[in-house]
Amino acid sequence: MSAEQPGDGLVRTAYLVKRLELAVRARLDAAVRPHGLTTAQYTALTALRGVPGMSSAQLARRSFVSPQTMQELIANLERRGLVARAPSPANRRVLGIGLTEQGEAELRRLDHEVDEIENEMLADLDAEQVEALRQALRLCTQRLTTHGTGRP
Repeated sequence: MSAEQPGDGLVRTAYLVKRLELAVRARLDAAVRPHGLTTAQYTALTALRGVPGMSSAQLARRSFVSPQTMQELIANLERRGLVARAPSPANRRVLGIGLTEQGEAELRRLDHEVDEIENEMLADLDAEQVEALRQALRLCTQRLTTHGTGRP
């Protein structure tokens, strides 16, 4: 039995996805740590770049952390000047979170390193395979979050 094959010799897709997640996470940790960030903080910053003004609860869902963890994470990023909170135009009782100029600059500094990680990960695939992989991952995620017990 190889290290890749749990139990009965069947290599489960979920197992392979988890191994990839752990490998990517280790590389991301190493890339963002010198910038004084955690992978969770980096994930939150990139989510805010894509959808500025999210609430803390929305950002927690998109960043794969609990709301309590997100509150701590945002407080830390706010202290560092990477994000700012302001009342949401849609609901003044909700604070929307956005990147500051400093937060945008920090992400730009990290873009190259993260691109290198992704390029290395995908180096053995051609453009068609990369797009097929992305589409397959989107469909699998959508299936589990809309038909299962996962969170959207």
